[in-house]
Amino acid sequence: MTPGHLRALFEPRGVVVVGASSHPGKFGFVSLHNLLAAGFTGPVFTTNLSGESVLGIQTVPTIDDIGSEADVGPIDLAFVCTPASTNGEVIRACARRGIKAVFLTSAGYAESGPQGRVLQEELVALARSLDVLVAGPNGQGVVSTPASLCAQIVAPYPPVGRIGVASQSGNFVSSFMNWSIATGVGISRAVSAGNAAMIGVADYLDYYADDPATDVGLAYVEGLVDGRAFFERVKGVAARKPLVVVKGGSTDGGARAAASHTGSLATNDRVFDGACRQAGVTRAATVEEAFEAAASFATQPLPKGPNVVVLTTAGGWGVVTADAITADRDLVLLPLPDDLRAQIDTKLPPRWSRSNPVDLAGAETRDTIPEVLELIAQHPDVHAIVVLGIGIQSNQARLIRQGRFYPDHGLERIVAFHERQDARYAEVAAEVSERTGKPILVATELAVADPSNPGPAAVRAGGRLCYSSANRAVTALGHLYRYRRFLARRADTGY
Repeated sequence: MTPGHLRALFEPRGVVVVGASSHPGKFGFVSLHNLLAAGFTGPVFTTNLSGESVLGIQTVPTIDDIGSEADVGPIDLAFVCTPASTNGEVIRACARRGIKAVFLTSAGYAESGPQGRVLQEELVALARSLDVLVAGPNGQGVVSTPASLCAQIVAPYPPVGRIGVASQSGNFVSSFMNWSIATGVGISRAVSAGNAAMIGVADYLDYYADDPATDVGLAYVEGLVDGRAFFERVKGVAARKPLVVVKGGSTDGGARAAASHTGSLATNDRVFDGACRQAGVTRAATVEEAFEAAASFATQPLPKGPNVVVLTTAGGWGVVTADAITADRDLVLLPLPDDLRAQIDTKLPPRWSRSNPVDLAGAETRDTIPEVLELIAQHPDVHAIVVLGIGIQSNQARLIRQGRFYPDHGLERIVAFHERQDARYAEVAAEVSERTGKPILVATELAVADPSNPGPAAVRAGGRLCYSSANRAVTALGHLYRYRRFLARRADTGY
């Protein structure tokens, strides 16, 4: 398949929903609704043997009845919600109309057993002979936020961003998009590979690597038919852009579930892990970790080295973050340089920790956090910073708002000050990071405990991820550093 076929999938000029339905519970209704609700601006057509009107669009019996490109405009993508038995004729009709990409939601192919596998192979052979790309079958859909495209049989639709998702499981496409909505870190493309009969996860990732709308690839895989070919492809992807992978089926029970889910074959997990390291692929242990790693690649600069400094407003948080950094196999909890300590001494009273973590010990005033953060970020030995404690003041402000004394006793003023300060701290962290080219990761449980808190809310508004714990921030930072080291090694050795 050529890049043109994939552009037809992700940037279609027009779309036809094959098998549209007026029944709100059917795929043919939901997919058309989602396509229209997301604001796709190209022409949208529908087919239905009954000829009914669906969501204000008059259906026609078949693709052949739509009309020529000269009459009604181009159609690049067919989203097919008809039974497997009809798909051969649908593909032939697509070829006659010049439609280059077909997404099949139908099940009943390789995942259903040997007979289904034969049917799938026949379908692929037909599509290849007609020069039509088939995505799926047994897939959930395709999303492309630069094109306002939401052609899928389920919700949600994510904010615009720079993460390109490809998954063997449609449910995990939804999971990643749900995380995108929750965190505010957006997605560029997302596709469910389904059975990957004709085009698989590696093909999509290769497309993302040259896609100007995408900065990082994010993939879920369950098994590989040809592991060597897969890693040859993704090695080239990782050389161009970061690539994060999470794998299901790493245990015997999971492998059996994968076989029944998408017909995937189990892959030796230890071999898979080693191949990821050699290829420069970031392997995540969980779906949450995978999204957070991808979100970090999409929004943070890569650290130039392993040295990390922790800036915290409370000692206990700093201790567990120091543990996490020390436990990472590559990151270094930087012993605080003497000159940096002397500089911070000018900003804080003697009770501060005078070491790394830099514990302000409740000594912060209006400008302390921005000034100390600036000093740390400017030091040449510091490669990355984890900031803890943003949102504390606004948490108190929230309790004051809820209490029976508000808004009397002059409390409006202190509430506004607390909330303004936390938003300011988050904004300063992003600004200093961008100016110095160093990753500055903000972590607080308030990101999930109270997302409306001005601290984490300001982090999200700035387009960055607010980590729900220091451990998760450190895990993501470790992935950033290892990828930077991979790029440096590749530049030095050419491998």
